Amino acid sequence: MKLVLDTNAYCLCDIGHDAALEAASQATTLLLPVIAYGELHYGFQHGAKLVRNLQRLDRFIEEFQVRIILVDLDVARNFGAIFARLRKKGRPIPTNDIWISACCMTVGGTLLTADHHFLDVDQINVTLLHE
Repeated sequence: MKLVLDTNAYCLCDIGHDAALEAASQATTLLLPVIAYGELHYGFQHGAKLVRNLQRLDRFIEEFQVRIILVDLDVARNFGAIFARLRKKGRPIPTNDIWISACCMTVGGTLLTADHHFLDVDQINVTLLHE
C-alpha cells in the first residue's frame, strides 16, 4: 500500500508511536508531501534542537526510503478540485492540509494522520491514528 504521511504522522513515528511505526513499516511505498516537510522544518526552527531534529527526519527518510511528493500541475489541479468540493460541502480545512490531500490524491495513496478533518476530503483514503 502507498502510504502518505501527514505532518503529525511523522511526528508520531518520531516519538515511537506503535501504530504509526507499524503502518509505516507495512507500507509498500512511503511518501511525504513537500508541504508536510515544510511544516516540519518550520516547527524545527522554533525549537532548541533544529540540527538534531533535521538529522532525525533525514535518517527517517533514508531508513524508510521515503519519497517526497513535489507540487506539480497535477497536484495543483487536484488542490483546486478538493478545495472546491470542501467549499461546496461547507467543510473547510486548513489550506496546507488541502495541499497535502492533493498530493495524496495525485499519487493514489492512503493518508496516515491524526487529524479527523481529512475524513471530509472525499477524494482520498484516510487511516486515522489516535494519539
